[in-house]
Parts: sequence; C-alpha cells; structure tokens
Amino acid sequence: MISDKLATLAEGTALNTGAAGNYTIGDVIDLGAANQVNDTDDLYLVITVDVAATSGGSATGQFALLTDDNASMSSPTAVLTTAAFAVAAMTAGARIAAIAIPKAAGFERYIGLRQITGVAAFTAGAVNAFLTRDVQTW
Repeated sequence: MISDKLATLAEGTALNTGAAGNYTIGDVIDLGAANQVNDTDDLYLVITVDVAATSGGSATGQFALLTDDNASMSSPTAVLTTAAFAVAAMTAGARIAAIAIPKAAGFERYIGLRQITGVAAFTAGAVNAFLTRDVQTW
C-alpha cells in the first residue's frame, strides 16, 4: 500500500482523552482552490491503530472524514463515517478502516479527521489515517 505524506491526516496521533464527544484530530489537508479529490481513480481513507487504545470504561471510537471551507474546521461536513469500534478492537497494528471515498462527495478546500468518542473517555491510544489509491489486502 502506498501512502503519501501530503495525504496523511494522522501519523501516530494521540486519541483525544476528553469525555465522550467529537474532536478534530491530526492534520488538515489543503486541497487548494480546485479542491479536486478522486476525480478519476478510486481513493480510500485508511485508519490504523498505532498505539493500543485504553479506557477506564468501555469507550468506543468512530472516525469521520470531514471537509470545510476553512482550516479551523469550524463548520465541517462529514464525507464519510466509520463504524464504531470498541476499545478492545483498537489494538496496536489493527487496521480499523479502509473505506472508499464516494465519487460524488462534494469537497470544500480543506479535509480533516474527526474522532467521535462514545460511552466513556479514552485514556490512551494513537492512530494513523491517510488517503491512498491502493489498499493492502493481504
């Protein structure tokens, strides 16, 4: 699987350890004025766990690919959202998502990643998230 540093949203980025809620984590990618994404080729959002997630309770983690007209992601739109993952499933090295980005997705200038924490707070953990045209399947 090929990953591009310029298409990386999170690289060993710590999970937000606040209470259950929504948090923008990692880097924001500036698509430029043309904001073209996956016009011809398929493009995937891949999320892997870098450091195992832990929780004092039974936290769940869900992630959303966001787009917004400003880098602060103050009024984002979710392009896609993953399933919710139990903390027990978020072990080091696990690939928790490899989702095709819809061709009809209307992207604004910036894209980012949202962590959606459910039930209880995480106490630790880190993820990698990036866009790629080929997903490793072995």
